[in-house]
Amino acid sequence: MAKMKGAEILIECLKREGVKHIFGYPGGVILDIFDLLYDDPDIKLILTRHEQGATHAADGYARVSGKPGVVLVTSGPGATNTVTGIANAYMDSVPLVVFTGQVPTFLIGNDAFQEADIVGITRPCTKYNILVKDVKDLAKQVREAFYIATTGRPGPVLIDLPKDVTQGKTEFIWPEKIHIRSYNPTYEGNVYMIKKAAQEIAKAKKPVIIAGGGCIISNAHEYLKELAEFTQIPVANTLMGLGSFPGTHELSLGMLGMHGTYYANMAVQNSDLIVAIGMRFDDRVTGKTDAFAPNAKIIHIDIDPTSIRKNVRVDIPIVGDVSRVLQVLNKILKEEVKPQWKEIRQAWLKQINQWKKERPLTYEFDEAVIKPQYVIEKIYEVTKGDAIITTEVGQNQMWAAQFYKFDKPRRLVTSGGLGTMGYGFPAAIGAQLAFPDMTVIDIAGDGSIQMNIQELATAVIYNLPVKVAIINNSYLGMVRQWQEIFYGERYSHTYLSTAPDFVKVAESYGAVGLRATKPSEVEPVIKEALSIRKPVFMDFVVDWKEKVYPMVPPGAPIDQMIFEEKKKERKLKAVK
Repeated sequence: MAKMKGAEILIECLKREGVKHIFGYPGGVILDIFDLLYDDPDIKLILTRHEQGATHAADGYARVSGKPGVVLVTSGPGATNTVTGIANAYMDSVPLVVFTGQVPTFLIGNDAFQEADIVGITRPCTKYNILVKDVKDLAKQVREAFYIATTGRPGPVLIDLPKDVTQGKTEFIWPEKIHIRSYNPTYEGNVYMIKKAAQEIAKAKKPVIIAGGGCIISNAHEYLKELAEFTQIPVANTLMGLGSFPGTHELSLGMLGMHGTYYANMAVQNSDLIVAIGMRFDDRVTGKTDAFAPNAKIIHIDIDPTSIRKNVRVDIPIVGDVSRVLQVLNKILKEEVKPQWKEIRQAWLKQINQWKKERPLTYEFDEAVIKPQYVIEKIYEVTKGDAIITTEVGQNQMWAAQFYKFDKPRRLVTSGGLGTMGYGFPAAIGAQLAFPDMTVIDIAGDGSIQMNIQELATAVIYNLPVKVAIINNSYLGMVRQWQEIFYGERYSHTYLSTAPDFVKVAESYGAVGLRATKPSEVEPVIKEALSIRKPVFMDFVVDWKEKVYPMVPPGAPIDQMIFEEKKKERKLKAVK
């Protein structure tokens, strides 16, 4: 068998893994790999304008497609620029395989030009990482990287490639099967515990399902819907779980937590049983943990055993793949447990409907100024809910979660755990590449869009018709909201007094820029943007005073929400 260079082995491995797109940026130590990609007909490299943009784009690609995103960058600063994107993917369980260039093995540790210990740097935020020291190990290590990234609880894996490894030669041996002795995820749930869960579900008078991102990752949405409808249990979603259960369904409670709906938070706090599925009880969901759902037993289903009992007490832990566990649970409930669900749940559902009537998600419409919630509502109406929505982080993200109803999984792409500003736009580029015929809209703030605004060049060059709805309130809105409520309206360094003209920015890149300054212009701008087969910035100049409600103050139980106060004049007290 003829020997192959390490760079050739890497490309062959990627093809066998089914990789069609790589997101990356070139540099000296990985030129052997880039040279092979110059005229390769099977793999297309998407040249982003920053390595963080490449990692976020691969992340967005992975979330909507369910396939691993692949990143290729050079050593030193090229590698370190990926760290935020890797940490973001790690927190949200996104399968990425990141290849970083490295100086030759004989120079490692000598402070060579563009050397960085990227394996050490990323050890806390990768599922697995490794420095390849011998070209003979490369094929096996690439195969293991994809296996680890995509199985169990998915996550990012990093492979560091010294230049002498990519230039070295060896025989190519493809490992058809992978077995890692220390890595054996549990997929099948314990049947005894599942039966116990079924018994508790049958007895409960006030149960609530909390569905998280794991329901989407494991493609469990149909089994979740089957469980909720059969047992007549209402469903609250975490931010990451939105779309796992139809947002327009009568049993949907929307999002719970710090900016969750009144009725979701009240239902959880007053429940006698919580069925937690593919979620990890993070602090934005639980609020004050020792006051969380004080009268409820908790069933927790998750593939990651370290997530169970990590933050809250759990009565019935079930470790396993959410999809497989729900199939067994549904079967047991239908065949072995047959109460009259509607009669048992009637009083509970009546109470929840009362909460929905008492405090629906709402805002005060103004004919003179655009309310940000109105923009989201109009985007939902015009797209008929049939779009991929990415978000930045902050008020724009919460309004999107509240006012856009997600009926299908993999339609919301957002940074949940890390809360990364600048994520949404490159993620939208990755999502658009995965689904060229889908409408992809990034709902952004005027602060966060500027963090990776250079990726507009990427969208233009590859003719990706991503739309960006900029909620332009001249502030770092969520931080300003906290300053107003908790810091006596002292707007320290959150006023963006020198924001650019986003229409001109878009035009300077070869994209299209549109602007709306009053409510009557919002819908026409959205419709015009969607009619254009090019990237479009929609600049919506909105009421700067608007805040996200409900809101649970930090350290409070989630049923102690605050709502919009009576109208009052607020003066600009920003530090400029």
